[in-house]
Amino acid sequence: MIEGQKTHTLVKKPSLNVRYLADYMAASEQRKRTVLRGCKYRSTARMIQHIEAKAVVTNHILNGGVEPEKLLEKAHSIQGKLAVDQFEDDLNKHNAEYIKRFYQVRDNALLPSCQIQQAGKFVDYDLNGLTLRFDPALTLTRTTKTNKLKRGALMLRYLKGKPLPEENAAYQSSAMLGLLKLIHSDDGTEPEGAMCFTLDVYTGKLHPAPGNAVYLFNEMKAACQSIAERWDAIGPPPKAVV
Repeated sequence: MIEGQKTHTLVKKPSLNVRYLADYMAASEQRKRTVLRGCKYRSTARMIQHIEAKAVVTNHILNGGVEPEKLLEKAHSIQGKLAVDQFEDDLNKHNAEYIKRFYQVRDNALLPSCQIQQAGKFVDYDLNGLTLRFDPALTLTRTTKTNKLKRGALMLRYLKGKPLPEENAAYQSSAMLGLLKLIHSDDGTEPEGAMCFTLDVYTGKLHPAPGNAVYLFNEMKAACQSIAERWDAIGPPPKAVV
């Protein structure tokens, strides 16, 4: 690294993704500080992300899970792409591994009968002074026998080599339910915890919002206020150049 070269970008206003807020809620006090520091001071280094793999898995679910062999075809195609450097080669391998893992566990990820759609543009929602980014992969809806429209969403999580902890998943699905209730409070639809899923791609397990989702979301709202109040005091990582 060149001396004086920027290593991190400062996020001036309190801002978290739903995923990171869920991880924050389930973390130890030491880990909580690390999560917030990473969100306020974002590394400028290139990071391995699963954007391509998420799109493949999302489309597979959207298409009803038919022709699962196409998952492997996509994985092999991504892994075989020409890479300009070692980072791109690693990126392709990680995305291919993500898809291959989902192929192995896909039969566990059976959604209830519902209409499935692309979620579209993400939502930035102000929650007690903190901007919370809500970016589900899919939206789910179903109509009851009394013609009431129930609503839910699905988000993907993948931890290489291990299952997503139950507590993290519970908070994330609870956040989905709580945010959907806020976003759709006036449109006549009813968000439902049983249709708010965090999908652990490593195991194929669908984690719906738990029975105490309202309580967990209230805890998250309180945490958002605390995070917003202390945001300015969060210091940068050691030796960071902002």
